[in-house]
Amino acid sequence: GFGRPSVYHAVVVIFLEFFAWGLLTTPMLTVLHETFSHHTFLMNGLIQGVKGFLSFLSAPLIGALSDAWGRKSFLLLTVFFTCAPIPLMRISPWWYFAMISVSGIFSVTFSVIFAYVADVTQEHERITAYGLVSATFAASLVTSPAIGAYLSASYGDNLVVLVATLVAVVDICFILLAVPESLPEKMRPASWGASISWEQADPFASLKKVRKDSTVLPICITVFLSYLPEAGQYSSFFLYLRQIIGFGSASIAAFIAVVGVLSIVAQTVFLSILMRSIGNKNTVLLGLGFQILQLAWYGFGSQSW
Repeated sequence: GFGRPSVYHAVVVIFLEFFAWGLLTTPMLTVLHETFSHHTFLMNGLIQGVKGFLSFLSAPLIGALSDAWGRKSFLLLTVFFTCAPIPLMRISPWWYFAMISVSGIFSVTFSVIFAYVADVTQEHERITAYGLVSATFAASLVTSPAIGAYLSASYGDNLVVLVATLVAVVDICFILLAVPESLPEKMRPASWGASISWEQADPFASLKKVRKDSTVLPICITVFLSYLPEAGQYSSFFLYLRQIIGFGSASIAAFIAVVGVLSIVAQTVFLSILMRSIGNKNTVLLGLGFQILQLAWYGFGSQSW
């Protein structure tokens, strides 16, 4: 890799991966509706549900393996399999959606990225670093849906899929050639001859450990209850805007861009200010309050404004 491992290596990997998928926002909505015209929302939910469940099962194993063998190889693995379905969109929609579901086994790039960031930062730097990674995810969605919508309208979906595939290939090449390993060999259990136990890879064993920890348990419950409605919203949001509210491709792209910009500002500016001024717990409570407001607006809103 180039230079010392840093947060910026992680940022580039995340940006390219989600930029590639952001390009496909418009074509994916079209293909989803054409393939499952009578059960669009149901099939979208099933696809995302299977993907999420497989990610839940595999995340502890991939995390344990990356602890043992290093981050770089598992960054490569997760990005490759997460992006593998992209070219299938135009080749075979059925295989495309099947691969999206199955790719959930390896679609845990964020887990490996956060571990990479933890390796290269001090404890007091991690909140800012994690915020930067999250903001980068939002930044990748500011322009990519608009670019994808423009290319789709001007040149067709085939070009969009090709460009997204090329971006994914660039991401893989970047990991291969430019990303240095963040976990020194002497820190890896595999270098000591230690083996990975089933308990480390068992997601349900992790849940049992969490249940016994009075500090971690409330945090996990809070995160779970926060992410549960967010995941449902995110998995169907763009489809909802297209099918129910009647947004066109340009409107969806503009909407995503606005949300992305606001998310970047929130993650990089407001988050650090709020944590310094009102503390961690009150910042979480404030964020949850705004989440409730946003979800209620989403649930009851019926007009494009």
